[in-house]
Amino acid sequence: MQGFQLTFMTEQNRRIDGKTAVEWLLHAAQELGCSGATTFSGAESFGADGHRHSAHFFELADQPVQVMMAVTAEQTVSLFERIANTKTRLFYTKMPIEYGSLGLEAEAT
Repeated sequence: MQGFQLTFMTEQNRRIDGKTAVEWLLHAAQELGCSGATTFSGAESFGADGHRHSAHFFELADQPVQVMMAVTAEQTVSLFERIANTKTRLFYTKMPIEYGSLGLEAEAT
C-alpha cells in the first residue's frame, strides 16, 4: 500500500480531551482503521521554542514520547481534521511510504 508514516512528538503529560495525547492518538488511529501504531519514549528533547523536555528520576510527566503510525492518505486527512478540532498543538512529521505485511499469519489455536 501507498501511504504516509506519521510521527507525532509530544510529552507524557500532554492531554487531549481528558486523555493523554498518546492514548488519544492511539485511540483515534484505531477508530480510523489504521493498521497499527507504536509509541517510543525518549530521554530528552527540545521543541521549536527551545524548551527542553526530559524524563526525571522521580517525575516522568515531561518525558518526550513519539507516536508513529502508517496510514492511508484518507486516514491522514481524517486524523488531521480530528486534531484540528481539539484544543491542542502537536508537532508531526509526514513521510510518503510503501507499507504492508510479509510472511504467514500465525495459525489460530
